[in-house]
Amino acid sequence: MLIFEIMKFEKIKKLKELINDSKSIVIIPHTSPDGDAIGSCLALFNMLNTINKTSQIISPNKAPDFLNWTPGFDNIIYFDSDEKKCKESLLKSDLVFTLDFNDLNRIGELNEFVEKSNSKIVMIDHHQNPKDYADLVFSEPKTGSTCELLYEIFESIGLENKLNKDISSCLYLGIMTDTGSFQFSSVTARTHEIISNLLSKKIDHNKIYNKVYNDSSESRLKVLGSALNSLTHIKELNTVFMSLKREELERFHYKKGDSEGIVNYGLSLKGVVFCAIFIEDTINDNNVKISFRSIGEFPCNLYAEKNFSGGGHINASGGRFDGNCEKAIEEFLKTIPKYKDKLI
Repeated sequence: MLIFEIMKFEKIKKLKELINDSKSIVIIPHTSPDGDAIGSCLALFNMLNTINKTSQIISPNKAPDFLNWTPGFDNIIYFDSDEKKCKESLLKSDLVFTLDFNDLNRIGELNEFVEKSNSKIVMIDHHQNPKDYADLVFSEPKTGSTCELLYEIFESIGLENKLNKDISSCLYLGIMTDTGSFQFSSVTARTHEIISNLLSKKIDHNKIYNKVYNDSSESRLKVLGSALNSLTHIKELNTVFMSLKREELERFHYKKGDSEGIVNYGLSLKGVVFCAIFIEDTINDNNVKISFRSIGEFPCNLYAEKNFSGGGHINASGGRFDGNCEKAIEEFLKTIPKYKDKLI
């Protein structure tokens, strides 16, 4: 047996022991959780319920409303609105799962209480460069989503027979959203094999897609229109960028999740291989959130890491900028020509 396979076997064995020995489990997604974070946390929560294990999901802040249909969503508690309850759950826990992130900085102030906890920590994630904070690490950057990795773990533990419609719906959500509805290069034959298995559990994949992408509020459509109106095409670099400024977001009564996925529209323009969207924070001054998407081999993650304190995956990543949209775009226009040979 290969060393890698032996190591994986030992990790699965250890995970089974940790779950079996635990009395109280906490599950944590990253700040501003997306479909893969919520999907993986709720898939694990529902799976633990089926094997009679007590668990609690603690999110640093609220998830977008378009995910509120996900089975088990109402069981999530939020650190930014109920700090006391979250602390109590962590204090009595003996096992903590951190899902869809690999750096405790990604959970904000909740970080401090996880570090103080006496619980064993299990990381399950698919991002690059994991930090060394967990007792047991499942890190697979080549896997398209944390939900896909979680499915593999369920199967390896021997829980595939426990997969039901609710668990499968959660897993499908994460795989669908983090692969750009199966368009990113991280999608493999195994991804589709897993999707086939999830479909066999009678999930309503059409409903899941429509809840995420076709169930928009008026504010979301106005935000989308404003972003598309700002679209700028740098033809010589096969690049486009969009922006959303604070004053217009406030005018549209912007809600969390309204800008989710808008960056992908830039890639629908013929010939474009790289797209960015700059979004001013509606709460904190001089803070711009940036999302990057690419087609093919252009490394979004490396560009984000080098220029905008970010990171992620080759075709999907994010970053941030201290200042306003104008200054962030100015920096973008200054740095992006350096990558011309990778863009044309």
